Amino acid sequence: MDNDVSAGSTTTIVGRLALGVTLLAFGVGHTGVVDGVTAADAVTVAQYVGGVALFVAGLLALRDRDTASGTAFTVLGALWFTWAVSVGGQVSANAAGLFLLLFALVALSLTFAGGDLLGQGMYGLLCVSLLLLSIAAFADAGALGKAGGWFAVAAGVVAWYAATAVLAHWPTGVSRRAAGRGVTATG
Repeated sequence: MDNDVSAGSTTTIVGRLALGVTLLAFGVGHTGVVDGVTAADAVTVAQYVGGVALFVAGLLALRDRDTASGTAFTVLGALWFTWAVSVGGQVSANAAGLFLLLFALVALSLTFAGGDLLGQGMYGLLCVSLLLLSIAAFADAGALGKAGGWFAVAAGVVAWYAATAVLAHWPTGVSRRAAGRGVTATG
């Protein structure tokens, strides 16, 4: 690992912490790993931390001309707020699946938008999570929903690490040598 730690803007740190907490609560609820805890129990966290706080962090990032974080956080803030106010509503499984599929496409766009490896990994895991949850909603497949929950947990851990690493001065990148660059083949 590189010992270089990017400075990271304050809004990016706050946004990643908010996203991490929200993904962890949402993901753990879908996994069923904690007895009696469901995804619906994450509604308050999703609405206020994932929805409001993340959206505000996105607006502040846009004000600071950080379009990558600003776009990601405002869009994901809208996702979490919409999800939170919709849980328990009278929507069909297909409508819920379509909602998750559309936001999986947003997460895919964020993954391909570039940025640091932790950010790309975080959005990539979120994309897989939302895709699995979407398919689970369409097909009424509980096992896929649990798998989607685990991917959300993984994305939450990456988001938490990405924010905490900047604050704690932990490594945030992989060295060129570890990534396979700069290594020559002999033979």
